[in-house]
Amino acid sequence: MTDDLLLRQVRPLGGPTADMLIRDGRIARIAPDLPAVPGVTEEPGGGAIALPGLVEAHTHLDKSLWGMGWRAHQAGPTLRDKIDTERRLRREWDIDPHRQSTRQALLSVGHGTTAIRSHVDVDTEVGLAGIEGVARTRADLANLVAIEIVAFPQSGLMSRPGTLDLMDAALRAGADVVGGLDPCGIDADPKGQLDAVFALAETHGKPIDIHLHEPGELGAFSMEMIIERTRAHGMQGRVTISHAFCLGMPDRDRARALVADLAEARIHIATVATPSRPVPLVEDLRAAGVTLCAGSDGIRDTWGPYGNADMLERAMLLGLRNNLRADRDVEHALWCCSGGGARVMGLEGHGIAEGCRADLLLVEAESVTHAVVAHPPRRLVLRGGRVVARDGHSLREAP
Repeated sequence: MTDDLLLRQVRPLGGPTADMLIRDGRIARIAPDLPAVPGVTEEPGGGAIALPGLVEAHTHLDKSLWGMGWRAHQAGPTLRDKIDTERRLRREWDIDPHRQSTRQALLSVGHGTTAIRSHVDVDTEVGLAGIEGVARTRADLANLVAIEIVAFPQSGLMSRPGTLDLMDAALRAGADVVGGLDPCGIDADPKGQLDAVFALAETHGKPIDIHLHEPGELGAFSMEMIIERTRAHGMQGRVTISHAFCLGMPDRDRARALVADLAEARIHIATVATPSRPVPLVEDLRAAGVTLCAGSDGIRDTWGPYGNADMLERAMLLGLRNNLRADRDVEHALWCCSGGGARVMGLEGHGIAEGCRADLLLVEAESVTHAVVAHPPRRLVLRGGRVVARDGHSLREAP
């Protein structure tokens, strides 16, 4: 059930000041000086900018250490070091997936995020505990934020016998997306892993989101195999490649050729705009028509001490990483952290227009670009027309 609401004096997407009437969880009317509606609560906007809900399109809710006190970072430099350290500390530190995913999700809500895609570990040690914990959080917070679960074989799929069966069980238990990870670098069996991932997607009717950290030509090889299978399985528009560091390779002609193939296969890219690795270039993807979404990745987890779940700040980082300076370009970085994620997640009615779902936030800034670069506390956050956060904090208290 949603509450009707009349927002007074807001600036949709930084435009002229208007009132916004919300009925049944959707934006019913946007116009100046709307008449009062009997029985409808009014909320002063004070000239704040109204933006569509932010979308955290790549994170790991089950791994966060948020609220557990500061922990010294222990993981070594390689991907395998980080995976092994995480497996050990998950036991030693009691990183409970329900508690920790709730904490991070509520942190996101306070920052204006209304939808989250989370990769959740599935392996022979943790089993389905992570899936079950985050699924519980998804149900508990359904009125505050939409959570989509990716069944993610973090420790390997083909290289850890039994994981494939657990992935199948996770999808039957309610996971929304089939995950994968570095078909060459982790499993050393790109054909085996990708055939298994696409078979799971076909069996369960689910989309795919594959982590691809592999650099240069190794990553390009894996990417070409993903593109080939996307076409063969008729999965156009239902496959996302996360990180895609190979698209940041120095050979720009090679990278742009890959981008053209991604566009033809309608494969999406998710980035976290990391400063430490080559990353896909926003302008290459935008020019080719490839949808780019963004996320925070890990939030203060065993992989690293960084992250605060603020997707307005992530839009700034995306702009900085890609040298975006003009207003239209910074606004596109914000779109990647909102509309791009909504498109990848298939969120219907996302936006600031009459008829759109009332998932939105108010922020005090002079323009949309100013909101990105300053990322001040969110004045108000609505999910389905209901107030879920004020002044940067969720109304639900974290455990």
